Amino acid sequence: MRVAAFTGFTGPDDVTVLDREDPTPSAGEAVIDVEACSINRHDLWILEGDSAMVGTDELPFVSGLDVAGTVSAVGGDDAPVAAGDRVVLCPNQTCGVCRYCREGPENLCERYSLFHGGLAERALVDVDRLVPLPDAVDATIAAAIPTAYMTAYHMLRRAETAPGDLVFVPGATGGVGVAAVQLIDTLGARSVGTTTSSAKAARLRDLGAGHVIEAGDPEEIAMALGELSAPDAVLNHLGGEFTELGLDVLRRGGRMVICGRTAGDRSAFDVPQLFLSHQRIIGSTMGTQDDLERLVRLIAAGAFEPPVDATYPLEETGTAFADMQRRDAFGKLVIQP
Repeated sequence: MRVAAFTGFTGPDDVTVLDREDPTPSAGEAVIDVEACSINRHDLWILEGDSAMVGTDELPFVSGLDVAGTVSAVGGDDAPVAAGDRVVLCPNQTCGVCRYCREGPENLCERYSLFHGGLAERALVDVDRLVPLPDAVDATIAAAIPTAYMTAYHMLRRAETAPGDLVFVPGATGGVGVAAVQLIDTLGARSVGTTTSSAKAARLRDLGAGHVIEAGDPEEIAMALGELSAPDAVLNHLGGEFTELGLDVLRRGGRMVICGRTAGDRSAFDVPQLFLSHQRIIGSTMGTQDDLERLVRLIAAGAFEPPVDATYPLEETGTAFADMQRRDAFGKLVIQP
């Protein structure tokens, strides 16, 4: 089979298509014929050498978390899926024995990790992590769901978002940002997002954004937000200076959920403001398999559809990562092996 492997950590030029042996499933495993695998900033960080998860001793490395396709082989006799089933993979990898795996939620697992290996014609996966796909959900759309939409949905749950709430999403045109805007609308809440692109602002409004601020500077964004009511919640996938911004604009008793660090690994904020205003800062990583199952049901019912900006054959995986670096895309970039 062919794979799009990372052969170095300098960027998109280090993506090379290689041949590997076809995988054979053992008990508890399945092989998926990959029809679609979306890429995420997580993959790009690995490719740029900005992730502690993968070292040079693991090169060539095949990334790719968000896999959808058809089961071609199953190991063992009691698998919950069979050859020919259409599925999407939940990329969570957990130990299954720690207190958090026993009590939930699973993404608190002490040894939590993520699947990699979807940028290939076939992928060997844990059979218990496969979610059936209804006929109404295309594989390319399904591959857009796991990382971005599981993350955004779990953040909304952690923020205790209720119908009518106003939710602030800085950087609303990234993968998690777009997912958040769509899900906020689906849940009956209201969103205010930011972008520096007029064209992307129009796309956000089409997806259900109630307010869009065309600015990237935190001070400009804060001034624009001052003309609205204070948000009930902030979904912050940027980190850095946007953490202070989030607290400054958040209402008393409001919640900010943080899942990323695109704008920086460190944040400074006014501690007295935090406790005097009874605000909360909540960390969140990915979501649960139950979240993914709910999202698949919502898409099958027509509640929303993830926008796909572009699709690429396996040979153009490096081009897809270069397009991601340029930040011109709106919606998911999907590889179709």
